[in-house]
Amino acid sequence: MNFKVSGGKTEDGIVFGNAFDKYGSKNPIVKWMMNGFDSSLEHFVTHANPKTIHEVGCGEGFWVNKWNSQGLKAVGSDFSRDVISMARENATAANLMPEVFNVKSVYDLKAGIDSADLIVCCEVMEHLEEPDKAMKILQSLVDKYLIISVPREPIWCALNMARGKYINKCGNTPGHIQHWSKKSFIKFTQSYFKVIAVSSPFPWTMLLCVPYE
Repeated sequence: MNFKVSGGKTEDGIVFGNAFDKYGSKNPIVKWMMNGFDSSLEHFVTHANPKTIHEVGCGEGFWVNKWNSQGLKAVGSDFSRDVISMARENATAANLMPEVFNVKSVYDLKAGIDSADLIVCCEVMEHLEEPDKAMKILQSLVDKYLIISVPREPIWCALNMARGKYINKCGNTPGHIQHWSKKSFIKFTQSYFKVIAVSSPFPWTMLLCVPYE
């Protein structure tokens, strides 16, 4: 199946989706990195054992479609109309339900309406101008668990530099306006959630969290 990706397009001046099909890449290094990310995410989802999943910042819908194909009940949201259109096309191509995807900014999500047992928010926070505001909203949505991840800095930028990308930006990926080391992201997240597990699939930091009692 030809999985549609944005290719680094922008909407309202904001980069959305994936710059390339990292899940379909034949590059052995990319495949190794994505296998690590996928393994960590799948392990955390299995631990959470959710009845419902909401992926905030779902992009082109890879994971929501995968979870629904596995019989889980998952929905996805993203601020970009274009990327949600791609997610729906990808769902239709896979004989899955396109209506599980909705155009919503993280800042517009509402408790109850957008809540789920498991909230997944991967590769989103680094794009946000107001990450603290977003975390407060995520607090209101999480019924049981949160899985959240960001690129691990400065490793991420160094890897870009090593492959000759974004040299004039010191390796910073377009659209990344927040930068966290593993330690600083754990500290940031602990201001809002209890971190119960930490995974470090190279080059990301991924956390499994629960609300504070």
